[in-house]
Parts: sequence; structure tokens; C-alpha cells
Amino acid sequence: METVKQNIPVFTVAVGGAAGDGIKEGGLHLAELAQRLGCFAYLTMEYPSLIRGGHNFGRMTYGASEVHADHSALDAVIAMNAESALLHQDELKDDAIVFVDTPHAEALKDIGRKVVAIPMSQAVKEVGAPHAAGPSVGVGAYCYLAGLSRENAEALLGKIFGDILGGVAMNVALALRGYDAAKESGLTPRTELYVDGACAHTGVLLEGNKAVALGFLSAGLEFYIGYPMTPASGILHFLAKEAVGGALTVIHPEDEIASINMALGVAYAGKRVATGTATGGFALMQEAFSFAGVSELPLAVAVSQRQGPATGAATRTSQGDLRFVISSGHGEFPRMVIAPGDAEEAYTAGRIALNLAWKFQTPAIVLLDKQLSESYQTTVVDGAAKQITPHKAQEEGDYQRFRFSPDGVSPLAFPGTPNTKVKATSYEHDEFGIASDKPEMVQAMQEKRWKKMEGIRADAHNFETVKVYGDPAAKNAVIFFGSTKGSVLEAAKMIDTPLRLVQVLWMEPFPEEEVAKALEGAIRIIDVEANHNAQFAGLLREKTGIVCHEKILKFDARPFDPAVLAAELRSKLSLS
Repeated sequence: METVKQNIPVFTVAVGGAAGDGIKEGGLHLAELAQRLGCFAYLTMEYPSLIRGGHNFGRMTYGASEVHADHSALDAVIAMNAESALLHQDELKDDAIVFVDTPHAEALKDIGRKVVAIPMSQAVKEVGAPHAAGPSVGVGAYCYLAGLSRENAEALLGKIFGDILGGVAMNVALALRGYDAAKESGLTPRTELYVDGACAHTGVLLEGNKAVALGFLSAGLEFYIGYPMTPASGILHFLAKEAVGGALTVIHPEDEIASINMALGVAYAGKRVATGTATGGFALMQEAFSFAGVSELPLAVAVSQRQGPATGAATRTSQGDLRFVISSGHGEFPRMVIAPGDAEEAYTAGRIALNLAWKFQTPAIVLLDKQLSESYQTTVVDGAAKQITPHKAQEEGDYQRFRFSPDGVSPLAFPGTPNTKVKATSYEHDEFGIASDKPEMVQAMQEKRWKKMEGIRADAHNFETVKVYGDPAAKNAVIFFGSTKGSVLEAAKMIDTPLRLVQVLWMEPFPEEEVAKALEGAIRIIDVEANHNAQFAGLLREKTGIVCHEKILKFDARPFDPAVLAAELRSKLSLS
């Protein structure tokens, strides 16, 4: 059981502009700044499916204790254009400060908040920096607002800016231009925004995609094969950089179907491999996913949900594919589906998935969503720790790739093994891998494969399949899965009444006993999830018979805002 700290103040600053304005880098610089001040940070990015134009927005919440989600109420916004402030006008606190590029200040004269003109585009042109370095000027202005001295700001920013968008020296110079412009405007610093050394942590700013990739690496990943599809592309991009000059091989084939089939070939050849995609791409992988099941090939798959159906809202979040993923592939065969709720859990899930895929010779899925995949938060993980579960090696004598065994796991050999014929087939087969549709063999092989589930369930007890936060004896329980965790934990901080917060991490096999124990004695259970049909609540009822009394559902392709969710929880709990 983990406690939820109540009423710890948090602060939120955002940066907005068009695609191509460097908004992601600006958001990351703000989050890194908060971390350098000793704070916990959470950064989420929202953007349309455009290369140029539109409205890109990064929102970063920070504070002296762990922050699990971003908050919509803004203390400040750095706007590269007027639209970026006006679109979020209703989110501005009464005392919020709007930093806007000077040419757009006049358009905000009626916004009803303090507007400070900062010459972002002008500064970029004067120093010869790339256009996308503009937000660095705004970050410097925020340093002044937060009460940092100019010397302290310069030292911190020198550690934050990397060798992109003109390099460290150029971006520091830009930030100091913003700092000076904010000071010259007569703006009064808000020293409460400067949480200096408020907490001691060794965390790093980590996004979910990178976290699951690090988890794969910690389990001995040798190949990653993937086609870029939002929001899972970050896994491919990160691992491609890691592969330079190392033992890891990363391949970008022509599409998702090629990705999974190549991955199966790599597993057949004896190398630890993973693939990853969005749920739309995973839909294309279904026949090959079933191939992994019948041929008992070890494969780890990272699947990140986005708003569907079809192309849907391609860059927005959703939890609408839970039922699809746990039932993926045609035919019946065992698989694992782990749904982490934050970056630390994504790392652990990646390691577990790859290890157990090899231990049980069956596919394992890490189920993410856009909110988790592409949001950054202060996280503590040991990315260097290798935890590798060995596969079941070949035994002497005639090799039966699919030999019957008490646990359903057969000896595993690879092409090139002396005096050994290694087969993989999509057909039902006998112990040697020879195709057979005899009824007794079909039934025997089905039973053999499903014996693995007993071992998987036993191994799952070694990991956290369910977590309980808050008061474990509270009569009111909130149950959730995936990235919704962050919003629930933040919302709980705003509610004075005791709450039992139950997070389920394993979707398949479902931890029936652990969930029943976590909910024992609760008189009211509230389900929170980001889809229309309450898919998780249905899964809970199917597996345990437990019925959620209330449901809070969101299906507008945006994550839950903690304050709004807290209000909905109070309403369900009949609290004022």
C-alpha cells in the first residue's frame, strides 16, 4: 500500500505554438529546469497530426512531492502566437502570467490576465538561431518570474540546453534575453514558483516509450524491429540511437506486417527481439501474432493505444483497445498483457514481458497509450540492471520442438544446432512440428499450450499485478488501469475523504484473487477509464463477478484533468 500526500501545492506552466516552433523542446527545457530545482515534474504534449501549423502545446506541472499527472490550471503560459494563449484562456488562473512573442501582444489585450511581451522571434533572428529555438527565450522569462537570480538561471540553463537548436551557448544567450525582457517589463517575481531544493530525488525525466525500451534492454534485447506509428514511434527512435556502435540491431521495415514477421524470424533464429506499434498497426499484425502463438515463438510487443476507430484522432490518447488487445489474434493461445500506469512501471513491464516471453515461449504485450507513451515524468529506474530469464535449452536425443511436458514448455533449439531439425509452422502440428489436423493431436496441442498459463500465473505472483494506494480499509474504492493512474492519484490529493485506490497492472492473465482481495470490504466501487464502453469494468465483472457501482468515463481523446476528475468523484461520493 502506498500513501497519497494531501494538499501539496503544484504549479503549472505551458508552452504553445505551431508545429515547427520547437514546442516539445521548450516543454522539456521547462521540465528539466524544475528537476534542477529539486522538484518532481510531469510534462504532457498535445499536438495535431501536422508537420507545420496547427496548435502544439506542452503542459508541465511540478512540485515538492511526486507529480503523477499534469494539471490544466495554468500559472503561466509561454505563447509563440496569440492563439496559443486564447485557446487556453479558460485554464489561466486569475494571477496567471502570459508571456507572448512581442508581435502578438496586441491581440491579447482583452484576455484579462497580465500579458508580458517577450521578443522571442526577434531574439532568434538577431543571434542567428533556428526558428525552433524561440521557446528558449520564454524559458528565460519564466526563470525571472519564478524568482531565480540571473546568475543562477544562467548556470541552470547551461546544464539543461543540449547541442540542438543552435547549441548550449546560443540557447543560454536567448534565455537571458527573455530573462532581461521580463525584468524590464516591471513584472514582479512570484517566489512561490521557485521550489529550491524542496526534495531530494535521484530521478530522471523519462517518457513511457523510452522507459519500456529500457526495460527491453534490461532483459537482454538484441533486435528491435518496428515501423513508426504514433504514439509508439519513440521506442524505435530511442533504440535506433542506442544501436549505434553497439550489440543491438534495429530495423525499420516497410510496414507493420513486415515488422512482426521479421521479428518472428529473428526469434526463430534465437535472438531476443521485440516490436512495437500503435493499436492501428497492431491490427495489421494479427495473423502473424497468431503465428507466434501456434509456433510458440517468444515475442515481446509494445502496443500503444490512440483514439480510434480507424485512423481516428491519430495523435490523441485513448484506452479503447483493451478488449481488442487481450483478445488479439485468431484462435486460442496463451499470452501476457501488462498495462503499466507510469514510466517506472513501463520499464518494469518491458523487462518482464521480454523475459517471460522467452521463459514460456509465447507472446507478451506491454499495453501503453498515448498519454503514457509520450508524457515525461520524474522517474527512478536502474537502466543498467540486466535481469535475463534463460530459455529452456534443447535436450540430447531426437529433437521434438513441441514435445509434451508437464508445464507445456518444450525444449528450444535454433537453426544451426548440430544434428537438429528446427521447425516452426503456422499449421497445427505434432511434437516434431509436422502438420496434423487429427482431432486427438489438435486437442493435445491446445492443452499443451494452455498448460503454460499455470506457470505464467505462478510467475505473476513474483510481480505487482495489483497496487493499492490511499487507505486500504476505506469503504469507497476507485479502480483503474493504465495511464489513468496519474489523474486518479492527483485527484485523490484534492479529496479529504478516505479513498482506496486500486490499480490493476496485469490484464492477461487477470489477477482475480489479488483484485478481489484489494476490493474486499468496499461498499462502493468507482471505475475510471478513458473509453466509451467501460471495457475494464466489464473485464473485472467477467473475471471476478465484481460489479462497479459507478463509472467515470472519458472518450474525447484527451486525458483526465485531475481537478475535473476530483469534482466527478466528489459527485459520485455525494460529497460537497
